[in-house]
Order: sequence, then structure tokens, then C-alpha cells
Amino acid sequence: MSDKLLSLALSRRFFVLIASLTLFFFGIQSMRVLPVDAYPDIAPVQVKILLKASGMTPEEMESRVTMPVEQNLQSIANQTVIRSLSKYGLSDITIDFKEGTDIYWARAQVAQRLSEVFDQLPSDTKGGLAPITTPLGEVLMFTVESPTLTLVQKRTLLDWVINKRLRTIEGVAEANALGGAVKTYEVVPNYLAMQHFGITLETLQSTLEHNNKNDGIGRLSIGEQSLFVRTQGALDSLEAIASLMVGQDPNGRSIRVSDIAHVRLGVLTKTGFVTKDGKEEAVQGLVLSRKGEDTSTVLKRIKAELSAIEEDLPDDVRLDIFYDRSELVSKAINTVSHALIEALVLIILVLYLFLGNAVSAFNVAIILPFAAMLTFMAMHYFGMSANLMSLGGLAIAIGILVDSAVVMVENISAALQNASRQSASKRDIVLQAAQEVAPSIITGMVIIIILFLPLLTLEGLEGKLFVPVALSIVFALGASLFLALSLIPVISTFLLKKAPHEPPKMVLFLEKHYEMLLHYVLARQKTTIALSVALALLAFGAFLNVGKTFMPTLDEGNIIIGIEKNPSIALQASLDIDLKIQQALMREVPEIRSIVARGGSDEIGLDPMGLNDTDTFLVLAPKETWRVPSTAWLLDQFREVLEDFVGIEYSFTQPIAMRVSEMLSGSRGDIVVNIYGEETQTIETLAKEIARIASGIQGSSDVYKKANEGVAYWQISFNDQAMARYSISRDALSHYLKTAIDGVHVGIIQEGLRRIDLVIKGDTPLQQGMSSVRHMRYLTPNGQSIPLETLVNFTQTLGPVQIVHENGLRKSLVQMNVEGRDLVGFIQELKSAIKSTLTLPSGYFIEYAGEYKNQQRAQEKLSYIVPLSIVLVFALLWMTFNSALQALLVLVNIPFALIGGIFGLYITGEYMSVPASVGFIALMGIAVLNGVVMIHYFNTLRPTTPKSLDVVVLGSIRRLRPVLMTATIAALGLIPMLYATG
Repeated sequence: MSDKLLSLALSRRFFVLIASLTLFFFGIQSMRVLPVDAYPDIAPVQVKILLKASGMTPEEMESRVTMPVEQNLQSIANQTVIRSLSKYGLSDITIDFKEGTDIYWARAQVAQRLSEVFDQLPSDTKGGLAPITTPLGEVLMFTVESPTLTLVQKRTLLDWVINKRLRTIEGVAEANALGGAVKTYEVVPNYLAMQHFGITLETLQSTLEHNNKNDGIGRLSIGEQSLFVRTQGALDSLEAIASLMVGQDPNGRSIRVSDIAHVRLGVLTKTGFVTKDGKEEAVQGLVLSRKGEDTSTVLKRIKAELSAIEEDLPDDVRLDIFYDRSELVSKAINTVSHALIEALVLIILVLYLFLGNAVSAFNVAIILPFAAMLTFMAMHYFGMSANLMSLGGLAIAIGILVDSAVVMVENISAALQNASRQSASKRDIVLQAAQEVAPSIITGMVIIIILFLPLLTLEGLEGKLFVPVALSIVFALGASLFLALSLIPVISTFLLKKAPHEPPKMVLFLEKHYEMLLHYVLARQKTTIALSVALALLAFGAFLNVGKTFMPTLDEGNIIIGIEKNPSIALQASLDIDLKIQQALMREVPEIRSIVARGGSDEIGLDPMGLNDTDTFLVLAPKETWRVPSTAWLLDQFREVLEDFVGIEYSFTQPIAMRVSEMLSGSRGDIVVNIYGEETQTIETLAKEIARIASGIQGSSDVYKKANEGVAYWQISFNDQAMARYSISRDALSHYLKTAIDGVHVGIIQEGLRRIDLVIKGDTPLQQGMSSVRHMRYLTPNGQSIPLETLVNFTQTLGPVQIVHENGLRKSLVQMNVEGRDLVGFIQELKSAIKSTLTLPSGYFIEYAGEYKNQQRAQEKLSYIVPLSIVLVFALLWMTFNSALQALLVLVNIPFALIGGIFGLYITGEYMSVPASVGFIALMGIAVLNGVVMIHYFNTLRPTTPKSLDVVVLGSIRRLRPVLMTATIAALGLIPMLYATG
């Protein structure tokens, strides 16, 4: 087959050139339209439900909202896990589906099940499916800056001008708003005046609800004209609300809203806040990209629209972007792109040194751009994106891509320089030389592809990360093999000269000294074998002491400090602590340029934190300007500052790393220990003990157990006998209290296109302490005024911050990071310590998640898939050489080839990770390829060389140059990646 392809290519040389250039052009087009991102899309098929029911404790949310919904979702097909979080007034339910499930089908199924159970939920439950984004969808964040606008004005501008335009951008799932204050029209009841006039709260609410609309009356026909008749009854100002008639006094005088209430502009009850640079509150915009969109393209559209919006805003208003995913995308792509370019230069230099002339070097190097373009075509066809992993695969493969061309051109060049072949035509010489090495090239490349196939079997996060690596390598190697058997021989007929040529002096020098070394070791075979085996055993011993981890941490260039305070802390107190922490950090650590911190939850509820939780986002100066250019050193500087603040817990993460951890395990850490059981208090006690054990293990860092008790509640219980005496229902009294403390929505005030909430809400003192609430009086429809303390009893209780479920089971968790040692070794020590120290009650169990789970799953998969691939390689070699002994001889090369890599990890202190496994797979491929090239040439020499020793010596010397070139180029091709920073 290869002979026919070579013969056809050389007989249609101009067609091959035109076809290759056409493919190159299409490759460029594919490269230009490839989606660009920092990471592959690692999010699972995930649907999130957000439900809100004001005033409910976590236990009530769990029993009345979360559990009914969870139970109705259990039987949906293709789901893998259901996680839920029940907090005060909020239920956050996440459903993950199997890979390949259509996201719109999944959302439709979840929406249908939710609608079936919605009627069973409390009447004031609101919410539904979250926007169709992913946990990694936060692509851009900005603050609204103005020296003259108030927080209410900034928030109004963000909600009704900026975000309104951002939501229209193709690829944007949602534009969220955080911080500031949301404007409302407030009606604040004057309970004494209401008592005086005999107006109840129900009457006031009914009046506002039913007297706030424009209505169509009908149509009149007047002559040839048709007139529409309508009433103009919608409230549109404070004055209109205040002048609305509520009733009449005994003298027939109209009682208006202004007589029994104060009408003013107010703000919605805040569920969170944003602070900036330790100075003041801020208003933050957060743009979420839609699942499956090209992040780079979406970001370009967002930034273009933000620039256009900024031009239309008042002169003193600007939009300050403090997080832009395109910066990380640009850094990631530039890192790999520069490495590819530098590797290309190094490869051409090595080719020139070994081949002795620039023409031959160019003849080999031409395969690189063509193979890269064919790879981009394949990536585009299969819907892949250009990211750190897929382009990283291309960078790994770049040194191997030229191997087939090296062997091909080296043999063609030698044949053209052979004096005994000068009588034949150049085409015939090239064809014959190409056919000589084609079988070994095909076998070697197919074997390398087979060795990379195990990566395609990885699942979960590791699969989404490393399948793009494997695919790009397989595409590139397949393209290089095709080009080596078509384009390279054709170009050789045009570029290479048919004339004797002396090999380069460097090659002659290497061949001379290699021949001496070869004779030396062949004369001492037992010693050579013993020394090789000893080195292999030493390497095996070193491997046992090499730590194991999932993958190195991507340095995103941004750091987030998670800060937790007392669970019962008030919003203002939490805000004040954040400002003090920011002031201290900016004062003590000059590497910080800006800080934007988000406390509590956002409006949508995508990040359901409590008022005691804060994500502190640090904008850092360029690393080269730091006093010590080390992230670990900078974290230590932060720790020194934070240790001065009593009563807080803190942890460090990064934007993408944080969302990946939350997406996979519901937490933020390298290692997550999940504790499952029935009783919340028992689970929490076990979690605290595990956190204590973990803190005592070497390498543990930022051990974090969320404080889940101590939230204070005022429990108001009804005095049914007293209420019955006055004919007061529980519902009416609850509504009365809710209106006074939290406020109730009674309508909308339309300001042009803006819709502002109209609420009835008690005066400020009622939200600042129970004293004012205790002294309230309840006004009955018949005019009686009853002290509230007669109708209810007040008691203060404590409750949990949140209740977490996974697949219907309650759980708590402890998260931690690992520093200075490997992940697997740490976990093994942690497991041993927990087993020897902690006795779990019956029905309770522990599960380890986070990166450790990914590492274990990847290791288990590779542990049997890689040996299976080697067996397949052995079978292919056996068929190629028609000899089991020769096939085994090639495979024996593998363990000896790995010696250097293992010692490299051991000496440098690096860990055995999935990326390191990719490197070892590439190394195995090169070792097998070189073995195939060597053995194939031995077989070629056998008919004309009777002695086996002469075959080995002559063949080894003759194949020294291609073997050295393939190995050297593969190694040097990775040097730029080795020294890449950032």
C-alpha cells in the first residue's frame, strides 16, 4: 500500500504540490475560525435550580423545598449526581448528567419535573432554572465608578442601562449585578395613624395593589374615526402614591395614603455587598458566557459593547474592568505559541547540523507547518478549541512530527549521494529510497499513535483536560505520516541534488566515536547488560519515591482569598471587617494593585454565600515587578497580614480553580473530605475532628471546615388561644410581621422602560432590633389595637448556616490544599490518621474528593489501558517483522528509555502526574520508533552481511544519524515548554 502511494505521488508531483498547498490554505482558514480559550470546556452537562422562599430557616428550606424537588428529580434519565444546598431563604439544587446528554433536553426534563412539584412548595416560593451557563462562565467583571453618583444611582445605571445592553450580546447567558442598593418606592405604615383612622394593613395593601394599572375600556366609532378608550390609573410618582385614597373617616373626609404612611424612595433588603480597595462600597457587574460558546469571541463582543456603552454614559462615569478572562486566554495561547516557534527554530538548527546543508534541513522542516495546518483542520472538523491543552499536545508532538520526515529525507539523501546509484534517474532513486524506509516509518508512527490512544479513554475532568491533548497529537502524527509518504518525497525530487556529498563533520565525529563505544560495549556484553539492569532497578526505586499528583496548578495570575466570619454577623459588620482587611493588605503588600471583594449572595443566587462569607479578588502587579517573583512567597505575605485578624478563617484559590473545585465537589480545595450521615450535628462533629487531624499532617495548608452553627434566630411562636379570642389567623399575623420587618411587594412603578418595585415596609428601627417589634400593636379589622406580645411569644435560638445534600444524603465537608509534598502521599497519611483516630457511628461514611479523586480515576484507567496498548504494539511489531523475538527486542527498549525521565522527576522534585504520563507515553513512542528503524535496517543488511555482529555494527552506525536526530529533535522541541513561565 505504501509503495503504491509513493509511486502515485512521485508520478503526479505537481498534483501533490497543488493539493498540499490547497490543504495548507484550508488549514489556515480552520486555524482562524477555531474557538480560542484558556481551558477546554471541562464543565459537565449541568442544570441548576435556584428557589427562594423568604424567612425560612435552612431546616425548613430542606424539608419544605429542597427535599420535595430532589425526590421528584431522582428518576430523570442519564443523571449522575444531585447536589443541593439549603440556606436561609434559598435552595440551590445542581443536577449533573452523563457526558453527551443534550443540555436543552436536560433542562427541559428538569423544568418539567420542577413544574410538577411547584404546587406542593410554599406559596411564596419563587425561582426556577438558572441561566444556561457553566461554573466557568464568569468571563468578565467590572465595577461602575463615579465620584458623583450614589450607590443607588450606580446600581440603577447597571441594572437598566449597562446590563440591559450586555444581555443582547450573542453568546452572553446573563449579565449579573452585585452590590450597591436597588431602588424601590416604599410605603412605610404609621401604625398609630392607622389605629386612629381604623385602617388595617390589609386595606392599605389592597388599595395599592388594585389602584395601580392602566386599563382598556373599549373602542368608540365617531364618524369615520375609531377611538380607543382607556383609563390612566398606573401610579408613577411618590405624589401619586401619597394622594391615593384609602377610605373615609366618620365625617366623610377622604383618608389618603399620606395620612397613614410615609411614602419615600428606599432600597430592597440587601443580601450581599461589594467593597473595593478598602475605601468604600462598590457596584459590580458580572458577565456570564453561554455554555458551548467561543470565550474569546464572546469577550471581544463584550468589551466592544462596554466601550460603546461607556461613551453613552455621563462624562464622570467609567467602567473599570478588573477581571478579563481574555488576559488568561492570551497568556496561555502566547505561552504555547512562543514555545512552538522557538521549538521550530531549534529543530531547523538541529536538522542543519545533522544533515549538513540548509536545503535538506528545509526539506524536513517543511513537514511542520503543513502537519500543523492539517491538525487545525481536524480540530475544526471535530469541534475542538485552541487552548492550553490542545495546543500543548501540538507542542509535545512537534519534536516527533519530523521523525518520519527525518528518516525519509536522510535515506533519500544518502541514496542520492550513493555513487553506485548514479546511473538511475532521480525519481527512481527517491522512490526506491522512500520505499526502503516506508514500512518502518508507518510502523513507528502507528505505534506512537497507539501509545497515545489510552489518553482517549480517560473520563471526568481528566478526560476533558487530556483528550484534547491526545487528539491533537494523534491528528498531528497522522498528518505527518501522510505527508512523509507523499509531500516529502515529491519535494525531495525538486530540492535534493543527485551527487556525492560528504556527511557533516559533526556526524563523522559522532559516528567515529560511536563505533569505538559500540565495539567496547559489544566486547563486554554482560557488563553492559548488568549495568543497564542496575540503572533500571535504581530508576524503579526512585520511581517508588516520586510523589504522585493529578496535575500541576495553573497559575492564572489572579488570587482569590476566601474569608469566613462569625455565621451570625450582620451585613454592616461583615462589610466593615472586609474594608479593614483590604486596607491592611494594600498597606502591607505593595504587589496588590486593587481589591474587589464580594460578600453574601448575588441577586440571581448563582453563588449562594452567607453574609459571613467573602470572596476577595486581588488584582496583582506583573510578576516581574514583585519583591520576590514567587506565588508561594506572596501567599505567605497575605497569611502574615490575615493572621492579625481574630475570628476569621481564610483560604486561597484562583478564579477558574475555585469554580472547577465547586463544580466537581461543591467545595474549593485540592482535597475534599466528605462526611455523610443522618444527623447534622453528628456530621459536623466528625468534620471538626477530621479538620483537626488534617491540620496536624505535614503539607496540609489552608485546612478549612465551614462554621455551620451559631446562626441566631428569633423564634416567634403563636399564642393560639389569644389569637382565637380576637379572631386573628396565623397567616394574617405572619403577613403583618413580614411586612413590618422584611417588606412585601405590592406592585410596580413604571419609570419609562424601568420597572421599580413598590413595597410596603416597616420603618428602619423595626429592622434593627427586636425591641421595636416587641412593642408593636396589631390592628384588627374591627378597630381593636392589640399588643403584639399578647398574641405571640419570642424566644432566641441557634441553627445551622446551611444543610448540604448529595444524592439525597446529608453531608458536611472539610477542604484543604497541599503544599510541599505530593497529593497521593498526603491522602494516604490522612486516611491512616483518620482510621486510627476516628470511629464512625453506624450509617456514617467518608469519601475523598477533589483532585485526588481525579488522580485515582486516571491512574486506575491508565494502569490497565497502557499495558493493553503495549500488547497491541507487540502484536503489530510481530506482524511487521514476522518475528516475536525482534518485536520483543524493540519493546525491551522501553523500560531502559524511561530511566532518564524517572531520574529527572526524582532529582528535580517534580511529581508523577497525568501530564508527566503524557510525556512518558511520548518517550515510549520515540523509543519504539528508533527501535523499529534500527531493527528494520538490520533486516535489510542481513542478506548481504553474513555475520550478525557485522550487521549490528554496520546497521547501528548507518542508523546513528536518524536515531540521534529523532531523539535530539524530540528533546529539544520540548525545551521551550520546559522554560516557559507564567
